[in-house]
Amino acid sequence: MAIHIRRREFIVTLGSAASWPLVARAQQPAMPVIGILAGAAPEANAIRLRAFREGLRTAGYVEGQNVKIEYRWAEAHTGRLPELAAGLVRDRVAVLVTAGGTASAVVAKAATREIPIVFGIGADPVEVGLVASLNRPGGNVTGVTSLALELAPKRLELLRELLPSVTSMALLVNPAVPALAEPISRSSQTAAQALGLQLHTVHASSDRDFDAVFEKLTQLRVGALVIGPDNLFTSRSEQLATLTVRHEMPAIYEFREFARAGGLMSYGSSEPEFYRLVGAYAGRVLKGDKPADLPVQQSTKVELFLNLKTAKALGITVPLPLSGRADEVFE
Repeated sequence: MAIHIRRREFIVTLGSAASWPLVARAQQPAMPVIGILAGAAPEANAIRLRAFREGLRTAGYVEGQNVKIEYRWAEAHTGRLPELAAGLVRDRVAVLVTAGGTASAVVAKAATREIPIVFGIGADPVEVGLVASLNRPGGNVTGVTSLALELAPKRLELLRELLPSVTSMALLVNPAVPALAEPISRSSQTAAQALGLQLHTVHASSDRDFDAVFEKLTQLRVGALVIGPDNLFTSRSEQLATLTVRHEMPAIYEFREFARAGGLMSYGSSEPEFYRLVGAYAGRVLKGDKPADLPVQQSTKVELFLNLKTAKALGITVPLPLSGRADEVFE
């Protein structure tokens, strides 16, 4: 039996068939979006973002394949954070990740009570009001803490081990972030007294303050500098390292970049481990876990870095036991 199809019917049928893939694509679920609110510039976050993506991968998410990431950079200007956070909230991201320390975490929580937030900070999240408790965060916020507060006195001890004849040192903190500056100042002063050291506290709230800080250190005639953990100082690690070399100031900071750029020592939580944990938590939230049910984690891996070239230039002999404990030595 012959089947006759009119030309108009054939065109309509062909057009419908061609539209099937488009309909199928339209019915696919939209790719979830993670919003990253970062206090520093992109180049200062390279190691952190690489580790974050590795953490995401453990939860089954790969950027560009099954998850999209929107980045917002404050470029070390904390005043921009509220505007950047508001934009991510308007975009209705699935998870809001704060990679700018305490300031960005506090701003993110103020911006939304609905979108899940995963933070990475060095301060006490209970004390700054991010969570109700470490084991039961409650609300829409959870995350990972580093050992920034706990390790502050240890940095002083390491400098004393390296410079046993020095009796006067300085501590640099950012007064604009009291959640870090105040407890670190207290614990460092206690440690200084136990070590028989005089410890002067100096302040910087922007990189414009750095020159004045080093002039003050010269006036105080201190023998070494401890740089307190802060996102501003992390984003300006190379600049601070250069200044310590220029002023022949033995100094210690938290992260590897400072020692790599010429600073004498770095001692602190491992950035790769810390941000892998943040990425893994963001992935769990994407899968449906509630921040209220995810206990705040703590990154416990600690790393020590030494710059022997700088030590030699400063006329410092690094004891073998100390160099032997270093995770990496720059020569």
